[in-house]
Amino acid sequence: MIDTNKNVAFYTLGCKLNFSETSTIARSFENEGFNRVEFSEKAEIYVINTCSVTENADKRFKAIVKQAQKKNENAFVIAIGCYAQLKPEELADVEGVDLVLGATEKFNITSYLNDLLSQPAEARTAQIHSCEIDEADFYVGSYSIGDRTRAFLKVQDGCDYKCTYCTIPLARGISRSDTLGNVLKNAKEISDQDIKEIVLTGVNIGDYGKGEFGNKKHEHTFLDLVKALDEVEGIERLRISSIEPNLLKNETIDFVAQSNTFVPHFHIPLQSGSNKLLGLMRRRYRRELYVDRVEQIKTTMPNACIGVDVIVGFPGETDELFLETYNFLNDLDISYLHVFTYSERDNTLAAEMEEVVPQKVRKKRSKMLRGLSAKKRRAFYESQLGNTFSVLFEGENKEGYIHGFTENYVKVKMPWNPEYVNTLHQVILTEIDEDGLVRFDLVESKSDIAV
Repeated sequence: MIDTNKNVAFYTLGCKLNFSETSTIARSFENEGFNRVEFSEKAEIYVINTCSVTENADKRFKAIVKQAQKKNENAFVIAIGCYAQLKPEELADVEGVDLVLGATEKFNITSYLNDLLSQPAEARTAQIHSCEIDEADFYVGSYSIGDRTRAFLKVQDGCDYKCTYCTIPLARGISRSDTLGNVLKNAKEISDQDIKEIVLTGVNIGDYGKGEFGNKKHEHTFLDLVKALDEVEGIERLRISSIEPNLLKNETIDFVAQSNTFVPHFHIPLQSGSNKLLGLMRRRYRRELYVDRVEQIKTTMPNACIGVDVIVGFPGETDELFLETYNFLNDLDISYLHVFTYSERDNTLAAEMEEVVPQKVRKKRSKMLRGLSAKKRRAFYESQLGNTFSVLFEGENKEGYIHGFTENYVKVKMPWNPEYVNTLHQVILTEIDEDGLVRFDLVESKSDIAV
């Protein structure tokens, strides 16, 4: 039997979906009597949830393993997540790694520990338990509770899209969804813990309703999900994370505009402002549709925040095509960018394409778009000055300040006051500070100040 009188620590790389799954896996350890500690503390077991979206995420893994070994050279190190599914042998070869679990196996992590924990440290060899990705055809619900102000709620997993640069379908399998009933149950569990905000997450959440438990029958749509969640008692805010432009329908936008709990904040991947490159990427829309989505949002919600994912340095991106993307974004009424520098990934079509963009050029273009993002965010913040919003305050003391976000994702600051943690307050935005965050005047509390 497993000796559960042990400390276990977790480190998560990558997206909100990974955070939701780490949190669920951590609760499975706690339910079996393990003590969860911070990754910076000494533990007998370290679990690293990996990401493989960018080359940098791959490289960070070895450094994180070394961090764990410095705390306890005899600790068991377990790798899970997308990188673990894509390249299990590569991770198993990293010094100090004892167990690598694939896409389905990670949810049974404690059951794999019996043999591992019974072996003396000097006799251990890295074990791999990784399914073929087409076996990842069932769904495991998850939600994260990392701090008291917001939770990430997983509603969907996998992806059926065939974007030429992306390894996610290889790492997570087909598109499949949680049942509506289970999503609502998880949302209620979150609300019962006095968490004020839920962020919906998944690989392709606009595809919700597809492939419940591996079949392709559409039981519910994303709009059905949004409408049902809007009725959950106790949740002050619901936020949609990243959603594909071709799956963000007018009906959903219109519902969010009049919703009591869904906030006016959208994050919509673009990847390129060039139709030629969108075609090479095998994206399922063109720039004209993207413009239409932005205009529809701004028509119904003029103060909405719109974030954009964009890739620079994709094969075939000439100077002219990059400027086409830059000018397209510059003219678009959006609020900020998440800029990704293209990196070649094994087993993708893009890695075999010609007209490779030199690394130096990729970095230069990335820097230009990050500058544009700062300009866009500043302009968006300036456009919101004088408006009244509610702010949900975070739980961390950052250099003597407490931070929070308005419903439309303007980040504000005030001198640290622990009584404001996890509370909502009405404010008037007044000025932008030297660090780019927004100052405000307090109007009235939207909830009692309670810790």
